[in-house]
Amino acid sequence: MTEKSISKLRDEKITIYEALQMIKDKVYVMPAFQRQYVWNMKQIEKLWDSILLDYPISTFLFWQVDETNTEEDTYFCSFLKEVIFDSRKAADSANYDLESLDTSTTNIAVLDGQQRLTSLYLSLFGEAYIRPNRARKKSGAKAYTKLLIELNKNQLELDSDEFNGKAYDIRFSDKIGKLSPTQFELKRIVAEEFRNEETREQAILKAIELVPKNSKEYAYDILNKLCEKVHEEKLIRYTLITKMNQDNALEMFVRFNSGGKTLKKAEITMSILEAYWPRAKEKFGQFLKEHYQGFSTDFIIRSALMLFGDVVKSNINQRFAIELKENWTEFKNALTHLEQTLKELKIDIEHYKNSWNVLLPILYYIYYNPSYNEHLKDIRIYLLRAVLFNYFQSGTTIKLQQMRSNINNFDYELCIDLLDQMTELRVTNSRIEDILSAEKDSHLASEFLYYISLDWMNKAYKYEVDHLHPYERFNENKPSKITLEEWSIWRGNRNKLPNLELLEGRSNGSKSDMSLLDYYNDMNEDQKALFKKQAYIPDTSLEFTNFGVFYEQRKALLEEKIKSLLTE
Repeated sequence: MTEKSISKLRDEKITIYEALQMIKDKVYVMPAFQRQYVWNMKQIEKLWDSILLDYPISTFLFWQVDETNTEEDTYFCSFLKEVIFDSRKAADSANYDLESLDTSTTNIAVLDGQQRLTSLYLSLFGEAYIRPNRARKKSGAKAYTKLLIELNKNQLELDSDEFNGKAYDIRFSDKIGKLSPTQFELKRIVAEEFRNEETREQAILKAIELVPKNSKEYAYDILNKLCEKVHEEKLIRYTLITKMNQDNALEMFVRFNSGGKTLKKAEITMSILEAYWPRAKEKFGQFLKEHYQGFSTDFIIRSALMLFGDVVKSNINQRFAIELKENWTEFKNALTHLEQTLKELKIDIEHYKNSWNVLLPILYYIYYNPSYNEHLKDIRIYLLRAVLFNYFQSGTTIKLQQMRSNINNFDYELCIDLLDQMTELRVTNSRIEDILSAEKDSHLASEFLYYISLDWMNKAYKYEVDHLHPYERFNENKPSKITLEEWSIWRGNRNKLPNLELLEGRSNGSKSDMSLLDYYNDMNEDQKALFKKQAYIPDTSLEFTNFGVFYEQRKALLEEKIKSLLTE
């Protein structure tokens, strides 16, 4: 941002009431790139406590907007008039309403301070509710709640937190029909009789009529101070920036919010995107809800960067936002086709909700090659190599860029020849040995067992990695005919892949430390045949005394399976 982009910085002060009236009259709005409302009830209570304690409520950053520094498709948000809280937690209804700029009424956009201003506005001009509990859900009712301050000093219920407690008894309450006559609703302070200095004293005296005599002075002082804080003192200190265009306003917003802990990086990224496409979050959320439950908006943004932007630098700019917006239908179709492709490979898309980078080269291939569905085998081989070789364990963005470049060089094909030219995705004996040596609690062991079990797994069940020959048996005495050297080797191999299987949770619980031979003998003939096929059990004795032979023969079966998965 250059000095020429800002004509003037002007520091101003106004009262809380004046600021909230500006919000009510839509003189003040928020840019579309502002994040949603996230404060909870306790934060609002403590904001008012701080005000009454004469603590500063920090400064605000305002941006003067008009037809000269905004564009036709520049969107803004009105402040919330109503909020639903999830008990004492953050606001449940958090989205603002988007609208085009009306310069006949609006000339100020809030760049920094929207959480505080929204909280003040909801306190004095808005409505607050608590999300329905189980009893109310049937009727659809929501509990109306009021922000109250206790005027009877004998009834005070203050926070006990030594360093962050409240000095005044200010709290939300949904017990509307059971209010004490000494509880004063804060929003009453904006009524005309409290705003007007000539009628204020009489209004205060009337409000404290039912307050016990020994608390009247305390109550009077609270309400009088509240009037001063809302109507007299200019507590809203703000810097007004003029002659600044939207791009520079966005840059300033990001700088202010990335300097502390106010916004996470993902929130800033979404804010930037929404500056140029205000409906982005809404569109993302709808798609994720319908197709990719458990995934985040980060996945959508990184996917779009893979297709249209710079996946390394992750730059979100106007060109990128417009391209994503204009190609949203095709982009959604590619994501849907990705989901369908994995389904054809018998893989659940949600299996990758915590490791979705591995999917992006497939998405790129699907988007730019209409014939992708004729090469499912190549897609499966890429996926297995990338997962089992831990390709995205480090340097993720560079590797995504590398995959995109390689796919382009192979005429938009994701094929075995491409993979074999990449050192980190080439099949080697050492990589196969790494898989075979994977231990029980490793990601590699669970992933390999998952892929070789796809043909028979039931998605309705939860599966766990378990030992074939029970782990605890190796803590007991060695078999008499086994040498100490052999016993040491057995104990070293007990936790490795050739002694592991994938079991449905309930079966795993019932098997427990049962010997493999007893577990096998409890089955009927059909179950035995199915078990040997699904678990790759070799045709050798399942006696524990035969563990060494069993291990090597099963290792050979699994090695053959690994090679077929990664090359055929």
